[in-house]
Parts: sequence; C-alpha cells; structure tokens
Amino acid sequence: MSVNHVVISLIVSSCTIALIFLIRKVFRSQLSARWQYNLWFLLLVALTPVIIPNSFFDFGNLFVSGMNQRNEAVSSTLATQTPVFENANWVKDLTLSVSRYTPDAFPTILVSIWVVGMIVCALITLSAWLKIQQLKRTATVITNQEIIDLFEQCKKDVKITRHIVLAESKQVKSPMTFGVFTTYVVLPSHFDEWLSVNEMKYIFLHELMHKKNHDIVMNYVTVVYQLLYWFHPLVWLAFREMRVDREIACDVAVLNFLDKRNYAEYGHTIIKFLDKESRAGNVVLANQLNGSKKEVKKRIEKIASHKTESKLLQLKSTVIFSMMGVLVASQVLVGSALADDRSRYYFQDDRTIYEDLDNYFRGFEGSFVLYDLKADQYRIYNKAGSTQRVSPNSTYKIFLSLFGLEADVISSEDSLLKWDGIRYPYEQWNRDQDLFTAMRYSTNWYFNEVDKSISPDMIQVFLEQLNYGNYNTSGGVGQYWIESTLKISPVEQVQLLKAFYTNQFGFQENNIQTVKDSIRLSEKAGSILSGKTGTGAVNQKDVNGWFVGYVENEEGTYFFATNIQNEDYANGPTAAEITLSILKAKGLY
Repeated sequence: MSVNHVVISLIVSSCTIALIFLIRKVFRSQLSARWQYNLWFLLLVALTPVIIPNSFFDFGNLFVSGMNQRNEAVSSTLATQTPVFENANWVKDLTLSVSRYTPDAFPTILVSIWVVGMIVCALITLSAWLKIQQLKRTATVITNQEIIDLFEQCKKDVKITRHIVLAESKQVKSPMTFGVFTTYVVLPSHFDEWLSVNEMKYIFLHELMHKKNHDIVMNYVTVVYQLLYWFHPLVWLAFREMRVDREIACDVAVLNFLDKRNYAEYGHTIIKFLDKESRAGNVVLANQLNGSKKEVKKRIEKIASHKTESKLLQLKSTVIFSMMGVLVASQVLVGSALADDRSRYYFQDDRTIYEDLDNYFRGFEGSFVLYDLKADQYRIYNKAGSTQRVSPNSTYKIFLSLFGLEADVISSEDSLLKWDGIRYPYEQWNRDQDLFTAMRYSTNWYFNEVDKSISPDMIQVFLEQLNYGNYNTSGGVGQYWIESTLKISPVEQVQLLKAFYTNQFGFQENNIQTVKDSIRLSEKAGSILSGKTGTGAVNQKDVNGWFVGYVENEEGTYFFATNIQNEDYANGPTAAEITLSILKAKGLY
C-alpha cells in the first residue's frame, strides 16, 4: 500500500467521522437511539480499506528529487563491458543517478513508529484483559436464589437462553458485562444491601441488553481498530461517542420494557453509580453501567425525554441510515479510486504459459515476459513480478522518440539537436545528437529536450492513447520516467512493443520505421534483435534494470521484456545479459 493510499484513506475516514457527527446533530430528533448508534458501524466500513493492503507500505519513489545536481555517473552501466555484447551494435546504457532527500531508512522509521505505537496500545489492552481474567478468577458467583430468579426472569424478558455467570466482586464499583464465549455479569460486592429489587432488575436488563446486542464482541472490534489507528485522534473521539450512543441505545431498550412511572427510578439507578471507577483498566473490553458526569448527564437527559418510538420514527431512521450508507460507500469508492496508485497491471490470458527461470535470475528479483506474435501466446517467469509496475527509465525513450516524431519536434529526415554546452560525465553526450546517436548512447539531455518541446497535455494524451502503464507524469518534465512517478509492468512493455511494431495506434508509418531503425541492435544467423536497455540508479546504486525489445526471424516475431531489481547492481546490461541467455536457450537468438 502506498503512502498516497494511506493518506487518502485517512482523509476518507476523517470525513466520515465528521459526517456522522453532523448527521447526529442535524437529524437527532429524526433518529431512534438504536439507529443513531448504528451510524457508527459505517465508520468501520470507512476504516477497513486501510487495513486490507494491496501490499505492505511501499514508500519507494516518493522522495525522488530528480537528477543529481552534480550529474554523477553510475560507473557500471557500459553494456560493452560484458563479454556477451562483444561484436554487437549495442547501445551504451549510460545513465545518471537520481537522489532522494530522505535516507533509505525513512520508510522503516515510519513503519517502526507505527508498530511501536501499536505494541504500546496492545500492551495496555493486554493489561486490561489480564485484569478481567483476574476478575473472573476472584469474583464470587451469586448463590442467593431470589437474585438468581430475578436474573433468570430478566433473561426471559430479553429472550436470552445461553448461560451467563452472575457474580459479585470487590474489584468493581459499577456493574459490568464481559466475556465473548462465557459471559459474566459482575456487580459490586454486597450490592443487595444497598440496591432495591427494582434497581437490581434495571441493572440486569441493561447488562443483558449488551449481551443481546453483541456489544461485547463490538468492544473487541473497536479495540482492534484503535490499535491500528492509535495515532488518529478523531478515531478515538469517534469510538468514545460510539460507546456513549451504545449505552443510550441500551437505556432506551430497557425503558421499552418499563412503565413510564419507572423511568425516573431507572435514571436514579444510573446516577447511583456516577463516577464510580472500575479497576478493569482504561481500555474498554467490558460494558460498564457508569461513565463520566458528562456522559451520564447525556444519558439522563435522554431518559427524561424518552417517548415510545413510533413506526414513523423507525422509518425515518432507516431512510437516514440508508442515505448515510450510500454517502459513506461513495466516499470509500472515490477514495479508493484516488488512492489507487495503479501499482499493478491486471493481466489475464488463458493461453499464458508460466515458466521456471530461477537459474537465470540468481541474486535478483526479476521477471521475464515473452510473446510469440504468430502463436499469440505469452511465456512468463514470475507471475507477480510480470504485472508489478516500476519506472521504465530509458526504455521509455522508445515511445518518447515516437511522440517527438508525431509532434514534429524531430523528424525522420532531421532529428539533430544541438548540444546545450553543459558538461556531462559521458563524452558521448557532450556533442550534438540525432535520434540514432541519442538512442545508442542513451543521451538523457536529448530526450529531455524532446520531452520539454511537447506540451505536458500532449504527452498525457499520448500516454493515455497507448495506455502506457499508470501514465502518471506528475514527477515533472524530463524526470517522471526516471525512477519517479511513471511506471509500467513487463507485461505492458511487451504489449506496447507489439502495438508499436504492428502500429495498432495508427501513427505515421515512417515515424514507426524511424524508431524501429533507431533501436535495431544486431543481426545474427538470420535473426534481427531490436531493443532498449534501461537502468534506474538511486543514490549511486543501480536498483532497477530493464531490457525490452523483439527478435525477428523466419519463424516469426518475438517480443520480450526483462526486469531485474535489487539494492545495488540491477542494471540494463545485466538485464540484457539475462535476456540473451534465455533467448539463446530457447533457440530464438
């Protein structure tokens, strides 16, 4: 999951919380107590996308600053240094390193802070849970038959048949209910000495309502979300209000069992426990009758103004909840769309053959995709890697050249651009360039000039027309394709090369042919190899290597894309060497 996804999800959750508070305030007289409480379940819907990641936090490429201002060269990028390339008309995969403002440890630090926060909250939760376990062991089961009979009658009234342990303890000062599998209702010791029979009945009904409404389970659910969102104050505020609304919903449910003349007595019973603190801990794993003065005041006001809920009120509540549900669902969908960094390409082809080529990729995370035009069949190594989008780096120059030709920035007859006089670390760059020399030496300044000469809007149109990866150019002119925002998968590289080769997009044929000529590399035994390497260098380390292209022979045309990654020496020449080894083994080149 990218930072973009997390940030937008947090915005969506915050907006949902604000919306719920607004709806509660505006429609408070149109919502029943139960439906007002139910609104908070919509918050769980908004919070859930963040904890179902596509992958773990991927902070890569967010802090790319563009070209290193010193134009530092990466020393290991000359393709001709590898014996495999001898006597071939290979391009030289010259590249510059981009730098990041933040150290590589930054993502780890952020995730570590989040994990540490969760651990601290988890320890607090564990402490509360252990106290509840101790309470279970030390509580005294009530044996007074009259009290047991009253409790059983209350269970019948609320239609609960499961066994519930009724106990008392010196550790509690307010009635509480806990336990998912074996439920306990625990009251303060000697409660029967200062509570009347009616007051005991009210307490039993209230606590049993928590059991009936599965509030105990919800305690644990909300605690899980609080652990994950420990850093989000609005989430803590929302869950606090949710607990108050839950108590009010239970109060109203109890009042529906009572005569009007008993409402005041029920309210006084709650007041008796005002500010009596439980020793079970601060994290709410149990439902308690007491609360703060502010919370109890709110409950008493609701009790005092209670009226039997009409069918019309229930209907209004249902409509409001449904409308709110649609709004929240819309927010989540829009948020998901905005947060989608399009980091993966969704590929499905029933005729694809998946191969094991591990021996060729030792020391690298890598993927290889081969497409046979005649057989219309893919052969893929590393299914997941083949659809993972990464920066295209210099392989993008194939299509940037085509864009430049189509936009008349350069032409097949005149593609010469004057050197700007800036000294670069490669002598081959420090001269005038045409498309063929620029492609051969992977001259960045040449392609940057082409990029700058085409309006950003036109570039975007071209990318979307080709459906080029995530077509995200927000990284800036001349930079978005170099370990930045534009990303593409190996499968898409192959699909685009096929579309380019067959001119499926209707570009001018002479422009297509010019680019084909510029990426032609070598010919051997009747087979012609064309392609482009690409190296992504970050902080002077080669982290991303590409080789994409196609082989033409009497048997047909075969399109390929190889991508390799690691922390230090994944570059284009190595990707090309791996590719040639695979093609040789397959008898293609």
